[in-house]
Formats: sequence, structure tokens, C-alpha cells
Amino acid sequence: MAHLSVVIPVYQAADCLPELYRRLRMSLEQITTDFECLLVEDCGGDDSWAVIQQLARQDARIKGIKFARNFGQHHGITAGLDYCSGDWVVVMDCDLQDRPEEIPRLYAKAMEGYDVVVVRRMNRKDRARKKLSSALFYRLFNYLTDMRYDPSVGNFRIMSARVVEHCRQMRESLRFLPGMVEWLGFPTASIEAEHGERLAGRSTYTFAKLLRLATDTIIAYSDKPLRIFIKLGFGIAAIALMAGISLLVYASLYDVPVMGWSSLIVSLYFLGGIIIANLGIIGIYLGKTFDEVKRRPLYVVHRTTFEHDAS
Repeated sequence: MAHLSVVIPVYQAADCLPELYRRLRMSLEQITTDFECLLVEDCGGDDSWAVIQQLARQDARIKGIKFARNFGQHHGITAGLDYCSGDWVVVMDCDLQDRPEEIPRLYAKAMEGYDVVVVRRMNRKDRARKKLSSALFYRLFNYLTDMRYDPSVGNFRIMSARVVEHCRQMRESLRFLPGMVEWLGFPTASIEAEHGERLAGRSTYTFAKLLRLATDTIIAYSDKPLRIFIKLGFGIAAIALMAGISLLVYASLYDVPVMGWSSLIVSLYFLGGIIIANLGIIGIYLGKTFDEVKRRPLYVVHRTTFEHDAS
């Protein structure tokens, strides 16, 4: 058991880890020496695991977990939450844009009686494209899930052990920590903090990965896309009914044949596109349901630097 655990998913961060450890140790020892840092290496293909092993040999409070293959950032967080033992658990990224120096402030705020304290990132240091894609993602996420998630808030947060225990019980394959914690509804506060500079490398979240994350997250937390297409279908049917009645009345009053071969073809293609799109959305939901009912493990651990059974 530890008083404070820090969970950090690691992906292609070998150059960041020594500095991350140094700054983490300085910050955490301001709170307690009874802490542990769980570094979950997600098979990034660099020397991250070798660095983690070296740090673990230097300091037993550093605990490394290596996946058998790449499972993704939020599955890495899940593994860290499964293995951690702290009364309080900090989740953060490994690239030092989440500044370890903010952890004492997070802890102090939590001691005021909050189960969750998140960091609102001020003056983000990301590229303009990353900021734009992130803003679009959260706007779409909030609209389709009817949640009000703050786009300035990322994974950087502190949570009590009871929040972590409830997160462990949520075993769906589509993982998104901010949405899961928001859904739980525990008392939450926030602090504002400067967004740090990336120590080395660049973000591995491409536009395609962000789009996939957005799609998976929206499907996991909402059926609103299906309801939107139901409304669209009824709307098109109503318009078609009114248009049909108007054409019949016009033809009856003026004794003219109903023309419009081109408009008929366009209408058929339009309706065909709507139907195919709707079937595609239904297919995605069915596919994700199929993935869930297989009940496969969320991740596979290949090696650790310690002996411990996950919860």
C-alpha cells in the first residue's frame, strides 16, 4: 500500500523519462515519501522499457508495466489504475506537458474535501492543428453525449481510492478516462495550471487517431447519432408526403402530367445515401457490441518490474 500513486502511460518517451522521474520525485516528496509511480509502457518501439527498468532498479517506488502489444493510452491508464494501491491516485501524461510541480497543488485541493481534482490547462503549448482538432472533438463530444466536458481539461488529475475502485469496475473496451470519471459524478474541483513544454519528440496523436478516438468515445457514451437519424428520417418522410400531396393537387387542378425525372433520380440517390449512412452507424454500434460481448481482457501485460496481481 502507498499513500500516493502516480499512473503514467508511456509511449515513445525514452528521452523524457529521466527528467520526468527527477521532477516527480522532487514534487512528490513535498507531500510524502510513501508514493509509487507506475509507468505503463505501451510498446512504442523505442528504449522506453529499458529506461523504466533502470529507474526501477534505482528506486523501488518506480514500477514498470510493459504491454504485450500496443493497446492505447487509455488502456495504459486502465492498467495503472488496476495495479496501483494508493489512497490517492494521480494520472498524467509522460511528455512533461503535464507539469509534476502541480501535483502538490492538486493534492492540497483534494484535501479540501473533493474526490476528484482536475487540471485546467492554460496557454496550451500544442500546435494550432492539435488545438483545433481537440476543440472540434470536445464540441462534438459534448453535443452528442449531452455532457459538458471542459476542453481545457485532459487526463491530468488526482482521484481518491474510491473513485479509482469504481473506475476499475467499468470494464467496457471503449476507454476514455475523463468521460468515465465525469459519469461517476463524484465531487470535483479544478485548478488552473500552465501547460508545460514537450521535453522531446512530438505528439503521436495524428488526425486519424483523434478521429477514431472521437468516434469510439461518442459511440461508447451516446446513442444520439441513431436518434438524430430517426428524426432526419421522419423529417424527410414528412417533406416527401407534403411534396406528393402538392403534386397531386397541382396535377388535378391544372390537368397536367407530373414531370420531374431528374428530381426523382436526385431524390432516390439522396434517400439511398441517408439509408446507407444510417445502416453504417447501426453497423458500427453492432460491431462495438460484438466486441464487448466477447469479454476479452482490456490489455495483456508482458512483463513488470515487480510482483503483484492486478485487482
